Amino acid sequence: MPVELIPCLVYLVLALALGLAPAALSTRSVAGYVAGDRTLNTLLLYFVLGAAVFSSFAFLGGPGWAYSRGAAAFYILTYGTFGMIPFYFLGPRARRIGARLGYYTQAELVGHRFDSRALQVSVALLSIAALVPYLTLQIKGVGYILAVASHGLLPEWAGALLAYGMVTVYVLYSGMLGVSWTAVFMGFAMMIIGWLFGLYLPWKFYGGVENLFQALAAGPHAAMLVPPGLDGTGRPWDWWGYSSAILVSVIGFCCWPHFFMRSMAAKDDRAIKLMVVLYPTLQVFMVPVLIIGFTAVLAFPGVHPADTVLPFMLQHAGLSPWLVGLASAGTLAASMHTGDAIMHAAGTVGVRDGLLPWWPRPLDDHRQRLLIRVLIVGITAVAYYFAVVSRQSLVSLLLGSYGGVAQIFPTLIATFYWKRATAAGATAGLFGGILVNCLFLFFPAWRPVPLHEGIYGLTANVLLLVTVSLLTRPTDATRLEAFSEPGWD
Repeated sequence: MPVELIPCLVYLVLALALGLAPAALSTRSVAGYVAGDRTLNTLLLYFVLGAAVFSSFAFLGGPGWAYSRGAAAFYILTYGTFGMIPFYFLGPRARRIGARLGYYTQAELVGHRFDSRALQVSVALLSIAALVPYLTLQIKGVGYILAVASHGLLPEWAGALLAYGMVTVYVLYSGMLGVSWTAVFMGFAMMIIGWLFGLYLPWKFYGGVENLFQALAAGPHAAMLVPPGLDGTGRPWDWWGYSSAILVSVIGFCCWPHFFMRSMAAKDDRAIKLMVVLYPTLQVFMVPVLIIGFTAVLAFPGVHPADTVLPFMLQHAGLSPWLVGLASAGTLAASMHTGDAIMHAAGTVGVRDGLLPWWPRPLDDHRQRLLIRVLIVGITAVAYYFAVVSRQSLVSLLLGSYGGVAQIFPTLIATFYWKRATAAGATAGLFGGILVNCLFLFFPAWRPVPLHEGIYGLTANVLLLVTVSLLTRPTDATRLEAFSEPGWD
């Protein structure tokens, strides 16, 4: 067995054990499986929501962008810092209303607010459609890393199957608490490993971080250090694309189902607000990860695809096999840190919002848990298939998903803050925004200016939401009472 594979296998066993351990602490209710009985404190929220950023995207896509696009990768630091701000306001409100009504997902809140099963199901389907490529990204990352660590003994498909087979076991068995406990362990592991290699690799090849950037600035790649960096073809990226990518990511950040659902699991409003205040500190972790990508620009030119630059460096940098294994384990932590949360959320949304609104009779907790578990397996299998056959860039997968999931944001604002919004307006805005987003995603040459397609979608979304709502009958006042809090206009 290759030495590099040993730390990875040890890590997988520890993660599995830790994921299974809290099952005995959770009740057998849906509240226990889906929301950890609404007991998550600030520390657990901090690391669980860290999964919204620190994934295969961080350890593979982030260095890949720094390697191929330079300063363009700094958009990750920006949206990660500001993306949590809307959650400071939306999270506590969602927690209070969700606890009163017995809800666990954003689609349930939207469906109740607008008295529309169709809108609830639509939000659920959009959520799952965005989560599948996000989960695909995580599984692809695991396949990359285990193939490298095993020297090809485990091909990408087998490595991904091994790692996510273990993830599936503890998510099925322990639910929300399993996801939370492993998040803390994985979060510490990848932070330590990220800083270790973010400082060691520049020292090994250049004598330090300062020397690295001086070498870049003095060479033919100096343009990579000039914001906003390069586009996907190697030409300077324009500020339209850079700024709009940040804006869409900030807007879509808290709309991710696996992110938003955690507000329902918080033990109180203070836990959410304190987590939001502390959350930007997690961006410090991204600094060494991006430095790894910059380190490879001169040391390892011509790596393709760019997302594989970290595995490539591990293979060719002349590192100790134990160091390679440690770096590989950190990347596994980043992937699994997000993947388990996505799987759990996708299964919950699919059942609570996709099936229950149309189910002919109420389902008890046992049957709901069973259906959620079955759907988790099904969605993971679909994502695994796409991970094995797809050759799409990891960052492209994530950015494409953000444009779609960001279309939920205007609906959420209307749900919590605008009494005059109607089901017809919310539905028209959501579908109009998705249509426009997809139009400019598939036909980028049609964009009047090179903004992210999600911005065009959001513009159409808001216009339709407001216009159609004002032209249709207001929602019944009785239904709005459950949402009546300070901030309604």
